[in-house]
Amino acid sequence: MQALTNNLNPTPVTDQLVARCKKGDVRAFRELYDAYSTAMYNICLRMTGNVSDAEDTLQEAFIQVFGNIQRLEQAGSITAWIKRIVVNHCLSHLRRKKVYFEEVEEIEVEEEQSVDEAGFSGTVQAVKEAIAALPVGYKTVLNLYLFEEYSHREIANMLDISESTVKTQYMRAKEKVRQMVKERI
Repeated sequence: MQALTNNLNPTPVTDQLVARCKKGDVRAFRELYDAYSTAMYNICLRMTGNVSDAEDTLQEAFIQVFGNIQRLEQAGSITAWIKRIVVNHCLSHLRRKKVYFEEVEEIEVEEEQSVDEAGFSGTVQAVKEAIAALPVGYKTVLNLYLFEEYSHREIANMLDISESTVKTQYMRAKEKVRQMVKERI
C-alpha cells in the first residue's frame, strides 16, 4: 500500500488546509490523507486484525471524513475527529463480523497497578503476537484502552456494554497476554 507508507513528511494540518478541503480542493484532500493515513491505518490494523480489513475500514473512514469535512469547525480538533470516525468504522466492522462482548456480573476490579518493567523479560514481538491472538472482544477493549487512550466509560458507551464489563474484559485481556508471553519465552 504505497500511499500509506509514503508519508514521511506529511503536510501540517492547518485551518487553511481544512478550508481548502471544504472548498473541494482535491490536492488538499490528498494532503490531509497523507497527514493521517499511516496513524489511522495502524489503528485499523490493531482493531481489525488483518491487512485487508484494515485497508477497507480506512478507506470507508476517509470517505466519511471527506464527505463530512464541512462539519469540522477548527483544524485544531481534526485529529480527534478523524480518529473517532476511524474507531467507529472499526467497531462497525467488528459488529458486522458478529463480535459480541460478554456481559459480566458486577464485580470489583482493582485499579491499574504499576508493572515492574525491569522484571518483564518478554519481547515486543511476543507481546504483539499475544495481543493479535486474543479473542476479538478482549483485543478490542485492550486496543481502545491502551493504544487509543479511551476511558473505560467511553469504551462502554462505544460498545454499548457496562463499564464493569469493559474493566473485566481489559483485566482478562491483560492476564491472557501475560500468560501467552510467559509461554513463548
